[in-house]
Amino acid sequence: MAAVTPIKSRVHSSDAKSASFLNTHLSLRNFGGAHLGIQRSKWGNLALRGGGRVRGTEYCVRKQRGGVVVRCTAEGIERGLLVGGRGQEGKFTVAERFNVVALVACVMCLCNADRVVMSVAIVPLAAKYGWSSSFLGIVQSSFLWGYIFSSVIGGVLVDKYGGKRVLAWGVAFWSLATLLTPWAANHSTTSLLAVRAFFGLAEGVALPSMNILLSRWFPTHERATAVGLSMGGFHLGNVVGLVLTPLMMSSIGISGPFFLFSSLGLLWLTMWVNRVTNHPQESLSISKAELRLIQSGKSETVSSKGKLPPLRLLLSKMPTWAIIFANVTNNWGYFVLLSWMPVYFKTVFNVNLKQAAWFSAVPWGTMAISGYLAGAASDSLIKAGHSLTVVRKVMQSIGFIGPGVSLLCLNYAKTPVVASVFITLALSLSSFSQAGFLLNMQDIAPDYAGFLHGISNSAGTLAAIVSTIGTGYFVQWLGSFQAFLTLTAGLYFVTAIFWNLYATGERVF
Repeated sequence: MAAVTPIKSRVHSSDAKSASFLNTHLSLRNFGGAHLGIQRSKWGNLALRGGGRVRGTEYCVRKQRGGVVVRCTAEGIERGLLVGGRGQEGKFTVAERFNVVALVACVMCLCNADRVVMSVAIVPLAAKYGWSSSFLGIVQSSFLWGYIFSSVIGGVLVDKYGGKRVLAWGVAFWSLATLLTPWAANHSTTSLLAVRAFFGLAEGVALPSMNILLSRWFPTHERATAVGLSMGGFHLGNVVGLVLTPLMMSSIGISGPFFLFSSLGLLWLTMWVNRVTNHPQESLSISKAELRLIQSGKSETVSSKGKLPPLRLLLSKMPTWAIIFANVTNNWGYFVLLSWMPVYFKTVFNVNLKQAAWFSAVPWGTMAISGYLAGAASDSLIKAGHSLTVVRKVMQSIGFIGPGVSLLCLNYAKTPVVASVFITLALSLSSFSQAGFLLNMQDIAPDYAGFLHGISNSAGTLAAIVSTIGTGYFVQWLGSFQAFLTLTAGLYFVTAIFWNLYATGERVF
């Protein structure tokens, strides 16, 4: 039996196990009945788990008798998002899946920035047109009127056509709606409501597209981190919108932020169309080693090709309802805080619009960080051998019980600083839901994740409409936010119990 001796491969590592693994892996590459030779070509630097680095080498295994290439394989291990392997000697290359998640995070940031512009702009608009608190809730919720219809349709389209194309069309349409919003506000109230509903219709495809794309591009043990990074961009969009909008309105006018964000959407499209593919195996930029890492790290195969399961079957399983109720509760609390936070600080603590924007922005910034930490913690628990069911239940429990306690404490805040601290805690802890129900759709129904996302998101959007409008009526009726905050906290607690009873990380469909 012939032995293979690799041509010079330099290892720089403090991790003896990593170096030993590489040497053992290479020495065992044997073929019977032929004398083998190794040809080396340059491949770039790789990082090993112990903090060391290995100079990557591409080995071509040849039969020396006929000089025929049997196999050419890249020897290297891509351990994390930032590790590449296709650059030239001595150069660092970013993994292609990191490029994908970076573009997804950018568009999710833009998605939420476009949403939150109206949360700030509505204050001067209400003063200009004399809108009541109850009508403010109607205007705020008009975005959700279109959003509720596009969730299921968007999920089906994503399952059938992939996330790349669906997300591209969504960005094009919602950027157009953003651009038209100032004109619609000056034209008539009906026009404003119609444009905001169309805006919501276009944005409804964003989350299903993100979820499906990341499930295709990342192995199971990295998926929570990838979602955490993308949703971190989503939450930073709140910061960008809340901070830039009042500054631009005071210097340029109310149309300034709408024009800026619509232009950024079109700029993003030019990069997205030319760079991203629905599946990693379709990419011309991905390395063979990275593709192997992605494929070997998946526990499920997707074979439905857009075919829908019977709705009755889907709704007959309790894990489905656990996801639906979790989405309802998450959207209820999220949109109350998103839509009413600037108004809350101005009404309760009498701060001006710019101060209200800053107090509102800080919690979203910390939520972006905590969302990434939640994803990293979730992936670490999975790598440590804990079951998906346990990990999803732990993460979701933190994501509901934490915000519930924080909102109860918010009722006793006496200063805007203290209120901002409790809101920051509520949003930061709620970001753990990203590693809970949001990933659980892919766990229980990998073939129909987009469709399931659409169904649960439609129910969640309906809850968001009720909570956004209901907050306005509660404030007008009772003169304070306390009652609605208490109701929201109770909903968090009840859903946490239901989730722990019926959720699972096992495949159901």
